[in-house]
Amino acid sequence: MLEKNKDHNLGLLLKMLLKKHSLSMRKLSVLTGIDTATISRIVNGKQKAKLNHLQQFAYHLNTPLEKLVVAAGYDMGGGQEELKSDIQYSVDTLQEILQSFKLVDTQFTLAHVENELAKFEQYAQTEEGHRIIFEDFTKKIEQVGSVGPFIEQLKQLYNQYCDPTSLSSERAIIGSALLYFILSTDVIPDYIYPIGYLDDTIAVQLVLNRLAK
Repeated sequence: MLEKNKDHNLGLLLKMLLKKHSLSMRKLSVLTGIDTATISRIVNGKQKAKLNHLQQFAYHLNTPLEKLVVAAGYDMGGGQEELKSDIQYSVDTLQEILQSFKLVDTQFTLAHVENELAKFEQYAQTEEGHRIIFEDFTKKIEQVGSVGPFIEQLKQLYNQYCDPTSLSSERAIIGSALLYFILSTDVIPDYIYPIGYLDDTIAVQLVLNRLAK
């Protein structure tokens, strides 16, 4: 359970990190894609920080996610369930959009994304999968031609994948998200723009969740 004193601790920590990196809340908003007013309410203890907020803060403020999670008052075990809940909410919302516009015939579920990631995790460990990631990731990024948390997270994952010091098990997990993004055989076709990339963002969050464990 999130307590008010923990909100206060998180606010103090975020203020310290913003000062350390010479960032304003508005600049952090631009980097993370989180509304400035939302950041202000979190910093001032007036709004509960979701775990996807904390992930963005951790990345752009160069601080361990666990430190922010603890400061926010999340139980480290329950925190993963909270993130899962946030992802499921995104899935449910996306399904409603798809049904409203009749864009796909199949039911979109979290299990679909997880199944595809499992396949790509195996593929990432093959020579062909490895080659596709190295040769096609930059091309796909240029093709999407956008910036923001989703793209920045992918770039960070790609850099981690290319790092020779990364564990092979981590590279396989990371590779699943990269292949999901690169290849057009994911659950929602990329040509349904921009909705076609929403399942990619969910895939990235699932992979970040696994890596955080």
